[in-house]
Amino acid sequence: MLRAVTPTAGVVLAPNPGPMTLDGTNTWVLRDPSSESCVVVDPGPLTESHLQEVAAQGPVEVVLLTHGHADHSEGARRFAELTGAPVRALDPAHRLGDEGLGAGDVVAAAGIELRALATPGHSSDSLSFVLPDAVLTGDTVLGRGTTVVAHPDGVLADYLDSLRRLRELGDLTVLPGHGPELASAGVAAEQYLAHREARLGQVRAAVEAGATTAEQVVEVVYADVDRALWPAATMSVLAQLAYLR
Repeated sequence: MLRAVTPTAGVVLAPNPGPMTLDGTNTWVLRDPSSESCVVVDPGPLTESHLQEVAAQGPVEVVLLTHGHADHSEGARRFAELTGAPVRALDPAHRLGDEGLGAGDVVAAAGIELRALATPGHSSDSLSFVLPDAVLTGDTVLGRGTTVVAHPDGVLADYLDSLRRLRELGDLTVLPGHGPELASAGVAAEQYLAHREARLGQVRAAVEAGATTAEQVVEVVYADVDRALWPAATMSVLAQLAYLR
């Protein structure tokens, strides 16, 4: 079911909840209120019922991907078959059609304009999309909790730069790839930066206390975190260790 979030953005929740996806992947449907057609961001997993539900929201002009992780992109090829819409992404491996997508590109469709903002760090191909009143952040900023820096493709220095870039967007509403919308990109990004600084301090202390592997650091720093998330935490720790080196 489509849930309206802003005057131009609605969300259809994919049925793929889990430790890494929270309630599921948010598939965003964007259009000016006067437009019959729409833009779809992140079709989500290859789940036929979900893709059919999103396709039914109206003629789809273009599909955009925030990044290529399967929970956001796996259904894109099938969705393109259902709608005839091209798929634009930073990574050529995920494009379907003639046009790519890069930082600074403006996509004009369905009566709206979105500006692509480079926000690497969670993954090397992560983009955010800026509307006049909101920003779609994919997995760079989530609606709940924090995200993984997926080492080695994800790089912590890049991620911190991306958060600073998002912080400059001030009071734009965050439309994340997972979890509920957030009131302020600036506030959310500042909180993420503070969290990363605190985690870096904890990782540094664990190493100074004798931890020699990422797994040993995780056992100390993430002791209060669900063990189902420890593999993801290990990727983030590897990214943090590389950053500290």
